[in-house]
Amino acid sequence: MSSICVFCGSSKGQNSTHMKLAHDLGALLAERGHKLIYGGGGLGLMGAVASASYNAGGSVLGIMPDFLSDIERTSYEINHVIVKDMHARKMMMYDKSDAFIVLPGGIGTLEEAVEVLSWSRLNLHNKPIIFLDNTNYWASILKLLNSMSEEGFIPSSFLKKIIFNPTPAGTLQEIERTLENI
Repeated sequence: MSSICVFCGSSKGQNSTHMKLAHDLGALLAERGHKLIYGGGGLGLMGAVASASYNAGGSVLGIMPDFLSDIERTSYEINHVIVKDMHARKMMMYDKSDAFIVLPGGIGTLEEAVEVLSWSRLNLHNKPIIFLDNTNYWASILKLLNSMSEEGFIPSSFLKKIIFNPTPAGTLQEIERTLENI
């Protein structure tokens, strides 16, 4: 069983497609026997991916900083670890995960994604990073990464490590294929 960390919004956003995507991913993670590692919230996309995985019989671990536990409404039936702060949360999520999926989200989601991208660029890990995006939500980040490469700030070979996929099934296939080759 692989442990897959999902970064996503604690809000549901404006586009209902994103909530469906989170739900479908959560259910498929359970169906394919992957453990979900996530930020611990019970709201928005976070809550959708976690509840769908849990309700489908999956193993789920939420990692929540103490100060957010009331705000983001952890689900009592899902296993949680309460940590001191955001840094401890991110380190535990990273340590317990074999791969990362980035769903739509806000500043926190972007920050988590950029951090694991940075660590990958520094060769601190070789874990798959996939942006699961069926609405072009992350098109701007892809454009920015391509611009960074064109300007010589990151090598084009690094861009090949960052995957954008529009479906949960395709995303998990990419992760499974990559993990087999590591």
